[in-house]
Parts: sequence; C-alpha cells; structure tokens
Amino acid sequence: MPDTRTRVAAIDCGTNSIRLLVSDVSGDEKTDVLREMRIVRLGEDVDRTGHLSEAAIQRTLGVCREYAELIAMFGVSIVRFCATSAVRDADNGEDFGDAVESILGVRPEVLAGVEEAHASFLGATKGLEPGRTLVVDIGGGSTEIVVGSGVAGDPFETAVSLDVGSVRLTERFLLGDPPTVAELTACMTHLDAQLAPIVGDITPVETFVGVAGTVTTVAAHALALPSYDSEALHLARLSVEDVQGACLSLAQMSMMDRRNLPYLHPGRADVIGGGALILDRLIELMPLATDELIISEHDILDGIAWGAAT
Repeated sequence: MPDTRTRVAAIDCGTNSIRLLVSDVSGDEKTDVLREMRIVRLGEDVDRTGHLSEAAIQRTLGVCREYAELIAMFGVSIVRFCATSAVRDADNGEDFGDAVESILGVRPEVLAGVEEAHASFLGATKGLEPGRTLVVDIGGGSTEIVVGSGVAGDPFETAVSLDVGSVRLTERFLLGDPPTVAELTACMTHLDAQLAPIVGDITPVETFVGVAGTVTTVAAHALALPSYDSEALHLARLSVEDVQGACLSLAQMSMMDRRNLPYLHPGRADVIGGGALILDRLIELMPLATDELIISEHDILDGIAWGAAT
C-alpha cells in the first residue's frame, strides 16, 4: 500500500511562547512525532507600545533557527507558521514576518482573532465525542471563546477573541509581588466588563474544555502534581470548584512561591496570575450546565497542523 501520510510542521507563535509540532497526517488520523515549546515573550510590552521590541524579536528568531534545524532533521514536507495576538497588534509585524521567512522559507500567517478561535476549537475537539462544546483558549495576549457542535462543517454558535491574556493583564494590572488586593480587584473588574457582553448570548453548555499553558498549569496546581505531566493532564476532568480554588491560589502567590512549584515553567511564573484570573472569571460568568472542566493538551497548535495537511 502506498504511504499516504503527509509530514507537517506546525508553529504557533504567540505572545508568550513559540511552539513546534511535527506530525504525520493521513485523512482523519494524526500521529505526533515531536512537540517543542520555548518561552520567548515576543509580546513583551506590546500592549503599551504597539511595537515588537528588537530584543523580543531576536529571542524569537533564535528559536526559529532551532526549529528550522529540527524541521530539516525530521524530513517535513509542509511547514505552516501562524502568529497570533502580539503580531496582530504590532506595527512592525511585516518586518518580523520578513525575518521569519528568511529563516524558515515560509511567510507567517497572522491569524485574525476568529481564525485563532476556530483553530483552537479544531485542535481541542478533534477526537472527542461530538456534542455542543465550549472551548476556552487562554493565551498571553488574547483569550478565545468558542461554542460549537464538534461536527465538521457545522457553523459555530460563538467564536470570539478578546484582548485579555496573561501577559497583557499582568502588564496592565498585576504589578506587585505579590499582587495587592486592589490590583487583583481592578483586574477582575476589567475581566467582568470584557466577558459580560459575550456570556449573555450563550445558552448553558454541558461540555467545557480548557486548553493552553495557563489552563494546564492551573490544572497541575489543582492536582498538586510532582512535576508537569502531559499524560496525566490530557483529558483530565476537574471540578470547576477545585479549578477556581487553584486559580485564586496562583493569582495571590509571590513570585518566589510560584517559582518553587515543580510543575510551573519558569517563563510563566510572572504572568500565570493574570491567566488564572481569566479562567476564574470565565468559570464564574459563563453559563455552564456542567460542574467539571476537561483539560486538553491539544489546542491551536494541533489545529494549525490539521489545517496544514488540508
């Protein structure tokens, strides 16, 4: 039988991290070969300046060179590079794209917020039982909220991207170490104002899936894992009460206490509080007909890979 697999490389370039996934895709089957993640903070200070700093660009391009070597080593046929919130917001995104293209040979796709939401939903729900599902993807610069059936071709009920993310909120509100009560309150008030117009249009959802580093870190905290364990986290089901408790615990911690957590990536220590508050307010305000959150290690990166193969 001829080999119908296509080896693809998906790169998700976000506000805080840049990730690589190499997969073999054939029809509705995907076999992952390699997953890599580096914290580069490309979106550092973009919320204030509207500009990618030279230092942040160079950190990111350094990882792109590393990924280029891995892509060549693994014999990839198709490369798809997607950039999200930080590059969307920056006035020098085109220059960044030129530099990436010179290294990887492909032009970055700067996903619109709704495109990012769609890719997150596809990555999170592929392989799950079809059914009306809420997917929440909390990133460094934006948060995507998607409600859909999980059936290919069905329209989404809701697909929005909000300019609230772990890095953006930390830079705006959470300046203390640990954050003060006033800072936490101001951040939560801002989040409630951003979320209120969205939740009012959603009817209660029975399946609630959370993806990306903030959610998986909060889950690891709720489970008190001895180290970060993707297998233990993927498709874990946690009570929303336990998740909210973990969110508030992380948000109120000092930097030193966070850095001592064995499952927390050092590059998330300063911004996890902002991300955790987003998840807490989403649980508090979203109309849920379930008392549990499903954790998924599959997210926009997987959605990018699926899209690369079609």
